[in-house]
Amino acid sequence: MYKLYLRVRDYECDLQKVVNNSVYQNYLEHARHEFLLEKGVNFSELVEEGINLMVVRVELDYKKPLRSQDDFYVTVAVQKVSRIKYAFVQNIYHKESEELMVSGRSIGIAVNTKGRPVAFAHLDNLIEE
Repeated sequence: MYKLYLRVRDYECDLQKVVNNSVYQNYLEHARHEFLLEKGVNFSELVEEGINLMVVRVELDYKKPLRSQDDFYVTVAVQKVSRIKYAFVQNIYHKESEELMVSGRSIGIAVNTKGRPVAFAHLDNLIEE
């Protein structure tokens, strides 16, 4: 399972001194992009080939808040939903306690230059059994 380690920055926290809910999506997106890059999927090259990877749905369950300077990690796994849809199943864990902080699922598709969904078989290679 892919893991990306990060640390909460002060400016990501809200008035309650916890990470703002919208920031978690940034963490998840950053982890997805790093995961894909590590697996040889380069967004810039795909755009040049006329393929755009897009998120069409995000589901998040907030379990516990992260706070300023907390170390944490994001996990990424891929599941095939249909011929053209893939789910990125992601969790955020507090590094020290190993507690689950946020669980998420992002549904992604590939579209061509006309905005029409297309099969992108390269993602099939990223699915872990």
